[in-house]
Amino acid sequence: MFDSELILLAMAASGLIVGFISLIISVNANARYKKLYRQYDYFMRGRDAETLEDYIVDIQEHVEALEKEDVKNKEVMRILNKNIRASFQKFGLIKYNAFGGMGGNMSFALALLDYTNTGIVINSVHSREGCFLYIKDVDAGTTEVELGSEERLALEQALGYREKDQK
Repeated sequence: MFDSELILLAMAASGLIVGFISLIISVNANARYKKLYRQYDYFMRGRDAETLEDYIVDIQEHVEALEKEDVKNKEVMRILNKNIRASFQKFGLIKYNAFGGMGGNMSFALALLDYTNTGIVINSVHSREGCFLYIKDVDAGTTEVELGSEERLALEQALGYREKDQK
């Protein structure tokens, strides 16, 4: 008889535990349901099936317009990148006194290079008789014509071999 009372007590305790676990699960499911219902209600508020369909169609049209604009913007960026590479990006400037008796650094050598180190070196020599301007082509960082010392320094500055404030 003692065993049957223990068995009954164990069954009652396990039933109580199972009931408690079921209660926790149902409270959790009810909370999730209420949260989901609030989200659904907020989403559907003031809309019926037809207006919801119109809303989705409008969103799709906006997405398609944005995709077209994106393609245009990428093309513009490609063109701008091409133009930037072709423009002068690097420079070197050396001011110097071409003739010792002239006073002041009135002459200069200026190197202007693009992305591929192609461009020109301009040398302006100032003297009492006038100002003389010489231009030499640069291709991939080199020239076919021999450069003067100031021109070479200006080209080295533009190429980044020398700092701008060095002479």
